[in-house]
Amino acid sequence: MPDISRTPATASKPPVITNGYSLSRKLALLALAVTALVLIITAGDGTKTTLLALGILLGITLFHGSVSFTAAYRKLILFGDGRAVQAQLLMIALATLLFAPALAQGELFGQPIYGALAPVGVQVACGAFIFGIGMQLAGGCGSGTLYTAGSGNLKMLLVLICFCAGSFWGSLDMSWWRQLPNVPAISLGQEFGWITATVVQLTILLTLAWLIAKFGHTSKSVEQPLVTGSGWKWQRLISGPWPLVAAALILALLNFATLSQAGHPWTITWAFSLWGAKTASLVGWVPDPGSFWTAPFQSSALSGSILQDTTSVMNIGLLLGAFIASILAGRLGSKGPAAIKPYIAAIIGGLLLGYGARIAYGCNIGALFSGIASSSLHGWLWIAAALPGNWLGVKLRPWFGLRN
Repeated sequence: MPDISRTPATASKPPVITNGYSLSRKLALLALAVTALVLIITAGDGTKTTLLALGILLGITLFHGSVSFTAAYRKLILFGDGRAVQAQLLMIALATLLFAPALAQGELFGQPIYGALAPVGVQVACGAFIFGIGMQLAGGCGSGTLYTAGSGNLKMLLVLICFCAGSFWGSLDMSWWRQLPNVPAISLGQEFGWITATVVQLTILLTLAWLIAKFGHTSKSVEQPLVTGSGWKWQRLISGPWPLVAAALILALLNFATLSQAGHPWTITWAFSLWGAKTASLVGWVPDPGSFWTAPFQSSALSGSILQDTTSVMNIGLLLGAFIASILAGRLGSKGPAAIKPYIAAIIGGLLLGYGARIAYGCNIGALFSGIASSSLHGWLWIAAALPGNWLGVKLRPWFGLRN
């Protein structure tokens, strides 16, 4: 996601265009968003409509909460300021508590469910490391790329295009990566019991939060409070910004709602692989026999409409939600950087994000957030490898004219 964190207004949020929007222009843009929403709803079934609505709520929450994993890691690496990372840990802890009873039963509201599980091995570690570098060069991750692109950030739209291309590229190499050492997916809940796994995970998460509080430093760049502020007014529910902790808790609840409706937790980057593959198909690409795209699920998704793909529908909703939220906040659109180097970083970063996410079976949402909440060991491996990648990405940023 882009640059979870609070950074200065000029860094954590898309640059603001302050020439204002008339009421009529706001209503026209809202009408455009609603029209797009209606068109999508009419093409899907009831469940897809619900998932689209969840995606819109995710987009609104991400935008108004300025939720940014990328900046959170950068501030922790550079300044030891881990307050935004603490909000992430709280979010994952709440999701763990919500997920565990449902996954232990294997169903929710009468519907079968399953967690975000993936193999554990060299492939995931390499992919997460690559993804971490891409985060810092692109200025965002999976969800961050979507919500900033949806709010009119043109540079992040370029990142999104390259993200899809890189994810498709990674899918073509999956057969090679799968030959590297790995073990099948491991669910800590299934291996050790859900109560034990939940207690262990919560203990680790809370210990990490305590260590950050004890040894971390407070960055002067954090302008907005994590919880509430003296200037908080209920009007901010519509125009933002929201306290970061509130946004993090809402994201945990929306992830649980996604689990109940989709049958699996919130994911993002699978859709980017699919969008890239569908684009390649338009120019004559045909999957090789026995490749990633000839497996039953992938083949069915490739031949069908993206509106039948759960992750694609939610991603479209997220884009719409960020679009609507940016209009209500008067912050639709942004001025791109004047120099060429940041755009080169956006292209490289987007390709790394896509490739890394594909071979690592997800990004900071599908692998980290949903993975750990599902008690998947690959989620813990993902963050252990992604943090060093972020460190390297932070060191590379000045080469591309990106400020730290």
